[in-house]
Amino acid sequence: MPASRQSVWFTAPYQVEVRTEALTAPGPGQALVSTLVSAISPGTEMLVYRGQFPAELPLDATIRALAGPFTYPVRYGYACVGRVAEVGPEVDPALAGRLVFAFQPHASAFVAPACDLFPLPEGCRPEAAAFLPSMETAVNFLLDGAPVIGERVAVLGQGVVGLLTTALLARLPLAELVAVDGLALRRDWALRLGARAALTPADDLRARLEAASEADGADLIYELSGAPAALDQAIAAAGFAGRIVVGSWYGQKRHPVDLGGRFHRGRLRLISSQVSTLTPDLLARWTKARRLAVAWRMLMEVQPEQLVTHRCALAEAPDLYALIDRCPEQVVQALFQYPA
Repeated sequence: MPASRQSVWFTAPYQVEVRTEALTAPGPGQALVSTLVSAISPGTEMLVYRGQFPAELPLDATIRALAGPFTYPVRYGYACVGRVAEVGPEVDPALAGRLVFAFQPHASAFVAPACDLFPLPEGCRPEAAAFLPSMETAVNFLLDGAPVIGERVAVLGQGVVGLLTTALLARLPLAELVAVDGLALRRDWALRLGARAALTPADDLRARLEAASEADGADLIYELSGAPAALDQAIAAAGFAGRIVVGSWYGQKRHPVDLGGRFHRGRLRLISSQVSTLTPDLLARWTKARRLAVAWRMLMEVQPEQLVTHRCALAEAPDLYALIDRCPEQVVQALFQYPA
């Protein structure tokens, strides 16, 4: 086994380092994984990169590798795909050599409990598997929003999660599906993935929805832009008793939201959606395993690896994060690739 690994560290706002660290052998119940590819989450990871992650929260209380608090320097990331290079005692030897997904920070290799590794389904390529967290999130959004046949639906924000949500919604018999994003590349992808229309935030979303139907506004809106100001656009476009699923996580970003006239009299519902949990009325049947099974199946259907715009070595991490921060119009999904 290798004696060391390279990993990404966020050391201060807008500062990233690639460090060499000692690598230990897997202990009982553990496995050593050599990473092939890991995906950057441009939403959550950019909050860490910019120093906008709430200091009072753990990085992720539901992921063992990210259970600690947010304080620099910190490792982050949760979409690694690799091959099991070695298994420790009390681990099924058949796991050795398997391709697996893990919710792990970016690193060329890692040791993790074998129970935290998810073998790739047959035929699923590593680049597609790296989208598993984003696809699981999109699956959760549909469960929380509960779109109904014939509804008018809008998705604000066409980052990776927004695009995957649009792709899943496009598989339903909706009356209308409109994507909204300020970046032309993302709007183009939204149309390719099944949106009926793709607007800019400056366009009149409500007018577009009403032009396609006699009813007022949207039945269901997903706010996935990461910009708190987009909530006002969602409120303005929602019809009476419309549902607004807030899948964005704003971190420390703040913005005044108009909860006056249209929101109050329109009986609109704001629904918080986050992938770690589900609403109690779904938990009895929708276990984590069931949601992941659906996400794996959707990865095979949607083939999200087509959204990859940048493939870089880990040594290029500082430049890659700076590019995502400064030139988001160029990036849809960025991956780190590791030597085989």
